[in-house]
Amino acid sequence: MVNGQWSMIDADKGTVGRRGIRSFEDLDVWRAAKELTVEIYRLTESHPFRRDRALKDQVRRAAISIIANIAEGFERNSHKEFANFLNYALGSAAEVKNHLILAAELQYIERTELDAMRERLSDISRQITGFMKYLRATPHNRIRDNQIINH
Repeated sequence: MVNGQWSMIDADKGTVGRRGIRSFEDLDVWRAAKELTVEIYRLTESHPFRRDRALKDQVRRAAISIIANIAEGFERNSHKEFANFLNYALGSAAEVKNHLILAAELQYIERTELDAMRERLSDISRQITGFMKYLRATPHNRIRDNQIINH
């Protein structure tokens, strides 16, 4: 915690940054996942992807699930609960990756698009994993008014 506010995690180093976090919207991982979700919406509107409604809807729902679970977890009352929701977000990231691999096999997207998305998903997954490790290292804390209060 820095100056009584949430701090961001450097997932690669496992350290706490200096920027205050007041809302899930301030989390770098949420922003990266939101940008990916917007890109997935654009990608799935392209021909021929848009004709496969089942796969289009499924990959969109999985992408939305990443950001929704990060947001919902942030609002929970404990690090343990937040880490659990981050774990769901991590699973959703794997689901998005799976659907995009299938889309590339079906030639709905180019291999270069798949590779770029896989890289972004890997980065998001690393951030989520780092954040989970941080939260689980301090399991006896509660989140109230965006501050950490020790029991």
